[in-house]
Amino acid sequence: MKTFTHALVTGGAGFIGSTLTRALLDAGSRVTVLDNLSVGRRDRVDPRARFVEGDVRDRAAVGAALEGVDVVYHLAAQVTIRGSFERFYEDLDTNLMGTANLLRAIDPARVGWFVLASSMGVYADAQEPTPISERHPTEPQSPYGIGKLAAEQLATQVLGLQGVPLTTLRFFNTFGPGQAYTPYVGVLTIFLTRLLAGEAPVIFGDGEQRRDFVHVDDIVAGVMAAPGRAPGTYNLGTGRATSLNELAALAIAEVGAQVTPRHEAGRPGELRYSIADISAARAALGYAPARSLATALGPVVADIAQRRRTS
Repeated sequence: MKTFTHALVTGGAGFIGSTLTRALLDAGSRVTVLDNLSVGRRDRVDPRARFVEGDVRDRAAVGAALEGVDVVYHLAAQVTIRGSFERFYEDLDTNLMGTANLLRAIDPARVGWFVLASSMGVYADAQEPTPISERHPTEPQSPYGIGKLAAEQLATQVLGLQGVPLTTLRFFNTFGPGQAYTPYVGVLTIFLTRLLAGEAPVIFGDGEQRRDFVHVDDIVAGVMAAPGRAPGTYNLGTGRATSLNELAALAIAEVGAQVTPRHEAGRPGELRYSIADISAARAALGYAPARSLATALGPVVADIAQRRRTS
């Protein structure tokens, strides 16, 4: 297997990107991080990494970040499904045109592999709560999903012509310590933040929509396994379904709160059923998620509580 020594992580000051950066450094790689700090935080960037503050849409910043790099992990994105309806231009500008700007700066004589972070949001809704494979229809239900699918297709075409191997990884619902609170992303973080503030979690719809919740460390392990292996498109999840009602009950029990979830009307763009068939990633990448919601909730609660105390 080819060895890569200097990685670029776009979005490396964010939740998944900063976790990936630390893991790459611990494994002995040199790492450059490119992030505009619109969502990510400078203090989340490991001091061992070279940091370039800039936007993935900025040609000069991208050029500076690519110096000496032989593998690219492209995670920079606007990550929101519901929010992408109101901010569809900004969402597409970052997620599609930002990817296009990065692709045009790639030197195929230097970069030997490109890993693209994509999303379950590219898929059509499933008819039942069973795992879906990479062959499931791609019919995005939101501007976010449209942009991520277009970025996948663009990267496939451009890098294919350049001869740069591409691995596209479709992340399912990622959770873990360090995820920043926003009203739109990370339902578990949203639930726990509300509970720790003494408020009831809000469930949009009947709560029987089912998701695949995968720990950030398992996502990072899958991402790191990609370069040098089989190019292609792979789901990264767990294959296990959890309803939002079940998630709320787990969160309430973990916090020890005496509240009842509040239900509100459903929101557009959200899939009813979204569970990953991970057999392709398991076979091609050796991907084997090891963490579960039940065993990993405690550190997430502790992390959110600590950040609330220091904010």
